Amino acid sequence: MKYQGLFVGLTTLDFIYRTDYYPQANQKVVAQDYLTAAGGPATNAAVSFSYFANQGRLLTVLGQHPLTQLIRADLANYPIKIVDLIPEKSDIPPVSSIVVTTTTAERSVISINALKSQGCRSQIPQDILNQIDIILIDGHQIEVSIAIAEIAKTQQIPLVMDGGSWKPNLEKVLPLVDYAICSANFYPPQCHNSKDVFDFLQKIGISHIAITHGEQPIQYLDRGRIATIPIPSIQAIDTLGAGDIFHGAFCHYILQESFATALSKAAQIASKSCQFFGTRSWYQD
Repeated sequence: MKYQGLFVGLTTLDFIYRTDYYPQANQKVVAQDYLTAAGGPATNAAVSFSYFANQGRLLTVLGQHPLTQLIRADLANYPIKIVDLIPEKSDIPPVSSIVVTTTTAERSVISINALKSQGCRSQIPQDILNQIDIILIDGHQIEVSIAIAEIAKTQQIPLVMDGGSWKPNLEKVLPLVDYAICSANFYPPQCHNSKDVFDFLQKIGISHIAITHGEQPIQYLDRGRIATIPIPSIQAIDTLGAGDIFHGAFCHYILQESFATALSKAAQIASKSCQFFGTRSWYQD
């Protein structure tokens, strides 16, 4: 079955380099490989969601700077409709420089978030939620995310939060979240470990919570019970975007599976992506 998903948040232009090792201070390194792609948590999740023949809508800020054409050209390869909150914006879009090391498959990222590219409620199209089956927010467009979440609650559209890290004002949208999928780096105020995070989100009223730990098992809470889900054992080449890809796959599976099964199947897709360089090659395999 095909679904319609709305993905709200950050879009970047990613320059991705593959090297044997990360450069030290005042050192030049020749890359083994190089890619350019659209990036950002919500953007990569929308691409992952479309892998299952679904239709994604990306609610973001792009504008009309010449570099945005590279972003649009990449996303034109996938069934994703871009909804630009500030189409007249002339500033350069957020750009990320990423180094993936071949020895560990780990990535190092230098980037800028969406703080200089914030949309507002009045810029949201009135029909944005028409025929939408599920929504994901990544926390980077917070005012827009709050407005979308409020409407979603009245229309009973499930809302997924990509909790990559704690962001200002995120507490305003959390009471409206149905599924909180967090990274091991997501620490709300006064939280210092996974138990604190589970307790914090439960008290807010979120009943479906998961915390990913890279190649380590996923911790999840379903109806008050904490359990773990193993991650497939693979030979990773590149872990860039694995979390984003996981979230997009989860948005597909949760519409037809239990919480635990959706997490497990999404982990399989994310693990597959780690066996390819960049955030797109896995999709085309």
